[in-house]
Amino acid sequence: MDTAHKVAQLAAARGVELVVAGVPKTIDNDIGDQQFRLIDHTPGYGSAARYWACQMQNANEENRGMCTSECVSVYQVMGRRSGFLPAAARLGDPQREMPLQLYLPESQHTLASLADNVNTELRRSGRCIAVISEGFDVGGLGERRDAFGHIEYGASETTVAQVVVNFLNKVGLAARGQATGQVPGVLQRDVSLYASRVDIEEAYEVGRTAVAIAMRDGSGWMATILRAPGTAYKVCYDKVPLNAVANSVRTVPAAWLSKDQLDVTDDFVRYARPLIGDEPPLLLHESGLQRFARLRRVFVDKRLPAYVPECLRQS
Repeated sequence: MDTAHKVAQLAAARGVELVVAGVPKTIDNDIGDQQFRLIDHTPGYGSAARYWACQMQNANEENRGMCTSECVSVYQVMGRRSGFLPAAARLGDPQREMPLQLYLPESQHTLASLADNVNTELRRSGRCIAVISEGFDVGGLGERRDAFGHIEYGASETTVAQVVVNFLNKVGLAARGQATGQVPGVLQRDVSLYASRVDIEEAYEVGRTAVAIAMRDGSGWMATILRAPGTAYKVCYDKVPLNAVANSVRTVPAAWLSKDQLDVTDDFVRYARPLIGDEPPLLLHESGLQRFARLRRVFVDKRLPAYVPECLRQS
């Protein structure tokens, strides 16, 4: 949205007839403000949240069966500074029946307190599942960064999950077995089988809204999704100024964290549960495999001169 805002400003300053409308998207759900007035949630989040809800169900069965040799299962989840995705793991166990601990970037936990918490659960249950944000502070990772300066956790020399696993196995566990770690990486945002029908429908509608805004209201707006008041889940589509959301970073509200900061509250569950929907996505298959849509690449004849980057142009 910051890029869209800058492009809109640059076009206006140069007198270029260009309409810029933003379409929100991020599985991290970190665009907007803490009061959820600019946007309730972003397209992409519901599907990634559904992925983690379903993964936790399977992870619990695996951990239950293998706990005599692998008593601690560590899962690293995307989320640099905002913990909406690791929080979504709770949707797989809303009744809190699993020995599940959540470590969000917003929590105040350290490696030492994590180990204490895990061992407390091991003494109680004999097993533990720890879901940890990739932004959880474990010290240096040999970080690599993308063009925006953001850490590319998947390209760094080590991972948060590996550091946590090594630390737990080194300090010792209060149950038989070892800690093991999993890092799904981009799987948490690209597995179509876990897509949320609600998310798919809302992504389409917010995109259509952005086109309508561009045609009707001109440049400098972002299409947004807002939640209607009441207990029944219902959304409406509107617009907000690009400059209001550019570079915004929304974190999980402190009121949605449990007192021990190892879990999220029922208020978070009520917020996020409708976003994952009730049914699996409708996917077309051929010969047992998914069938993806492909656009025919048909282009108009080239009319402009060859592109020269601004920094290489003669003044």
